[in-house]
Amino acid sequence: MSQGPRSGLAAVSSALLAMSRHLEVRDVLKTIVASARELLDAQYAALGVPDDHGGFAQFVVDGVSDEQWRAIGPLPRQHGILAAMLREAKTERLADVRKDPRFEGWPAAHPDLADFLGLPIRDGDEVIGALFLANKNCPKPEGSCGFTEEDQDLLAILAQHAAIALTNARLYERSRELTIAEERSRLAHELHDAVSQKLFSLRLTAQAAAALVDRDPARAKGELHQVAALAAEAADELRAAVVELRPAALDEDGLIATLRTQTQVLDRAHTARVTFSCNGFRALPAAQEEALLRVAQEALHNALRHSGAEHVEVAVERRGGGIVLRVTDDGSGFDPKAVRRAGRHLGLVSMRDRTSGVGGTLTVESVPGKGTTIEMEVPGG
Repeated sequence: MSQGPRSGLAAVSSALLAMSRHLEVRDVLKTIVASARELLDAQYAALGVPDDHGGFAQFVVDGVSDEQWRAIGPLPRQHGILAAMLREAKTERLADVRKDPRFEGWPAAHPDLADFLGLPIRDGDEVIGALFLANKNCPKPEGSCGFTEEDQDLLAILAQHAAIALTNARLYERSRELTIAEERSRLAHELHDAVSQKLFSLRLTAQAAAALVDRDPARAKGELHQVAALAAEAADELRAAVVELRPAALDEDGLIATLRTQTQVLDRAHTARVTFSCNGFRALPAAQEEALLRVAQEALHNALRHSGAEHVEVAVERRGGGIVLRVTDDGSGFDPKAVRRAGRHLGLVSMRDRTSGVGGTLTVESVPGKGTTIEMEVPGG
């Protein structure tokens, strides 16, 4: 490598930091290959995540344009050198990959690769990916490999950190999927209860109208008007279910729009009045916005399911350089210092964990018979 010890260390540090900043699997993969190609000064870099069917579930390249990639065609199969890296879990450093007996060719539009450095990415005993670089940007004698042992050692370090970053990203995405599933299930139950009540009322009213048609047509007409009104309300609830059972899209809609929509749905689904207000909000990092949303949902769930409140208010406002979320209800209240039934107690633990995880503070104020206020404050960026 042409870099001196200090600049080389800085480059490695920058690459490792870049990997740790991303949580989405695709972003992590792209960062790994871009960092590897830049650090080892290669023309091409790629990373493949194998599937269970002899192909790759994901394959990310750097150094190939979108037009070239489209011309190359489908993702590669696990054959040739790639299969060897995955199967034998060892490093491959070759002067000319095309002359290796395991080489099986590539599509016509594929760039021409010569010197090659590749190694598996491992999580314990499991091979979770194959990372390789090709065509080192340096003068080299005919038939020799431009990638050095130093390059090989450096790529091994990157691969170790790539395994950590990729595993963390997978855990994050799995956790998010589970959270979305939990929220969808909760909202489905909320809406099911509300729609079931509407349909039950509609059925009784229709039966009453049918009984009155002959002996009291005027009253029957009134009951039929009520049937129409109840049917419209049930249709609105079902329409809300179709919309709101989709995962909360913080990236697209933002925290405020998501909270406003969810409080509107809960207001329709419950006899309690649920309101939302916002004063002076500014966008926050994604982790903080997600934590605020989850705490609000947990607090709303507790208030609507356990407190018997007639009114629940959700408010978001600026305080100094930070943001405060406040959920207040006029329900039965409880003693925060006492250990309550598991559902409520665990809900408070979950809210505290989410809050502390983003550097915030959670305050719970409640008195039996006088309602509850849950306040979450997160610092500014």
